[in-house]
Amino acid sequence: MTPFWEHDMVRTAANFSVAVLCIVVFLAVFELVTRYKNWEEIRNGNVAVAMATGGKIFGIANIFRYALDRHESLLSMVGWGVYGFLLLLAAYFIYEFLTPKFNIDEEIANDNRAVGFISMVISVGLSFVIGEGIQ
Repeated sequence: MTPFWEHDMVRTAANFSVAVLCIVVFLAVFELVTRYKNWEEIRNGNVAVAMATGGKIFGIANIFRYALDRHESLLSMVGWGVYGFLLLLAAYFIYEFLTPKFNIDEEIANDNRAVGFISMVISVGLSFVIGEGIQ
């Protein structure tokens, strides 16, 4: 008989719980580094913020997908997930740096959907690159 903590359903629930907790924490960090309040803007119908935030959620979840696929222990999965998040956060700052003619946060806060879409695509696209690099 399989020990309780090694049962597939228990491991799946544990992985899910830890990944969701990490997503919530990482979104809180993103909330700290942006000039707008994500959930207030989304509640007010700001589609650009919704796209940017959705891209961050997808990106973080995708990084954890790769971490889960390539690591057996929960601690190792979290470690790689944190590392991937830090790379995604660095990409956010690089994106801001590479657009000196306008401020990304201001444009997204003003519901510039083109900027929100590019932000989403950067988060999603780079999450695949980051995930593939997880060993």
